[in-house]
This record gives sequence, structure tokens and C-alpha cells, in this order.
Amino acid sequence: MVPVRIRTLVAWMERRQIGLYLAAIVAGGAAGFLAPGTAAAMELAINPVLGLLLYATFLGIPFASLGRAVRDVRFMATVLVLNFAVVPLVVFGLSRFVAGDQALLVGVLLVLLTPCIDYVMVFSGLAGGASDRLLAASPVLMLGQMILLPLYLLVFVGPELVSVIDPAPFVQALVGLIMAPLALATLTQWFARREGGREGDPSAVGRSGVGRKGVGRTGVGRSGVGRKVVTAMQALMVPLMMATLAVVVGSQIVGVRQELGALMAVVPLYAAFLVVMVPLGLLAARPARLDAPSTLAVVFSGATRNSLVVLPLALALPEPLALAALVVVTQTLVELVGMVAYVRFLPLLVPARKTAV
Repeated sequence: MVPVRIRTLVAWMERRQIGLYLAAIVAGGAAGFLAPGTAAAMELAINPVLGLLLYATFLGIPFASLGRAVRDVRFMATVLVLNFAVVPLVVFGLSRFVAGDQALLVGVLLVLLTPCIDYVMVFSGLAGGASDRLLAASPVLMLGQMILLPLYLLVFVGPELVSVIDPAPFVQALVGLIMAPLALATLTQWFARREGGREGDPSAVGRSGVGRKGVGRTGVGRSGVGRKVVTAMQALMVPLMMATLAVVVGSQIVGVRQELGALMAVVPLYAAFLVVMVPLGLLAARPARLDAPSTLAVVFSGATRNSLVVLPLALALPEPLALAALVVVTQTLVELVGMVAYVRFLPLLVPARKTAV
């Protein structure tokens, strides 16, 4: 049984996570700026902290419900078309503004071509979106971006640029920071489901207690080692996200200051992406005749990006493309601010009376 105080604290952090993330960014940036000597230590902490965050993130993806997601045909088709057909066209157009700088271009493409599979459920839930449907769709979105991202990069940047990237550190980051946590999370879910089956609730694991009014990650089973691990890691999602943002920003803040002029070039692109994806998301949902919560979920899915999942890949790029990691981090900062506006104003654009047919 999870103590009441811990559950209360976790719920408090989930309700205030946007502010907590911004506070972590400020704290990390201040530490790196005021004490530059700490940057090296924070950089060493990035991979362990990020690995834990991605493990916790992948634990929240209900891989066992992949079949249910596929059967949700209208919603799934809308989300897939929006993220893997419409978004690439938007990203290609926006990326032309930085096409002359390879590092900026690669960073923008890495982050904007990958749909979010973690805190999109939080923001969607806060706005009244159907986060449960997004949660069920997350395995498909994860698999889709893993398959399509290399193809998009090859088409958008050309084989010449791709050929100069040393694949060794890239593959190492992919395996060590994405595939390994993903495999471990899948194995943990399997053990937890077996425990759940013995206790009469085989479906609890991989489901984060998502409702239309918000996201709670403490609704999984509480007995058995596997289920305790799932519960603990999901309760640590917000602190791990804060720690990741703090060490990433703190370790890179000097570089951000030095490259501020270059990074400012991508800020309006990220802002424009958030603005453009609102009408495009609404238009994409219209043919499927989705209800209001599902329409909101579609818009959030099209707008939020998988920055922290692709960050290890950006950090593994060769020195001439090192700025790409800062480009990815910059997108996170812009998106967090944008999500405040999304949560506040997007429900006003989607009438609550809209119903599915």
C-alpha cells in the first residue's frame, strides 16, 4: 500500500508539474551559469538520469494494449496521419529557414519529427482531452517514429550529411538510452502483469490511471516486486523529469549563452509549429467525427514533441553538429511555455457539446 502522504505528494506534483519543470530549468541554468565548474558533473549525470526517466516513461506505455489501440481505428488513423504525414510536411517547410546551418537543421528535424509519448497525456488531460486514448496509442507512435525518423532524416537532409555522422556513438545512445530502457520496461511490465494475473487484475500494468480530467500515475497495482517497481517509477516521473531538465540545462547553459544568437533562430520556428498545429489538428479530427475530448487529444498529439527521447541521439552527434543538442533543449523550453497556453485556451476552440458519431 502506498502511504497516503506519498500519494498526496505525487498528486500535488502532477497538478503543478509545468511550474515545477520551469523551476527546474531555472535552477539548473542558474547553477550552470553561477558555478560553471559544476557543468562537467551535470553533464556526466545526464545519461544516468535520462536513462531512468526514459525507463519510467516507457513503463507508462501500455504495450499490452497495442491490440486495443489498433482497433480504435478512427482515432488511431487520425493521430497517425497527423503525426507521420501532416507534421513532416510542416516541419519540412519550417526547417527551410535554417537549412543553411546543418546543426540547427538536424536538431529541428530530430525533435519536430518525433511525436511525444509521455507528458502529452498530462497536458491533454489537464485540458479535458481523451488521454486514455492517447495512452493506448503511445506504443504505435513510439514504434512509428523509430521506423520513420531515419527515413525522414535521409530525405530531408540528404545522404551527404547523413554519411558524415559516425554511427557508433549514435547506435550506442540508441541502444543504451532508448532500446535498453524500453526492453527493461517491457520486461518489468510482463512480470507485473503476471503478478496482476495472480491477483485478478492482469490489465493494471502499463495503464497510468488516465482520465479525461487529468493524469495520475499511481493507479497501478501495489503488491509484487514488478508492480512495486512500476508504482515507484511512475511516482518518480515528475522528479526525474525535473532532474533531467536541470542537469541538461545546467550542463549546456554556457553553450546556450555562447550560441544564443544561433538558437534564437529556432525559437520562432518552434512557436510557429505550436500555432500551426492547432488548426491542422482540428482539421485532421473533423473527417473522423471525433468527440471533443478526442479532438483535443489529437491536437495535443500533433503539437507535443518527443524531445527528451531524442536528446540522447542529439548528444551523440559529432562535434560539427553538437549544437543540435541545444536545439532540442530549446524546443523543450518553448513547448513547456506553449503548453500553458494550450491548456488554457484550446478547450475554448473545441465545443464540449461535440459528440462522436
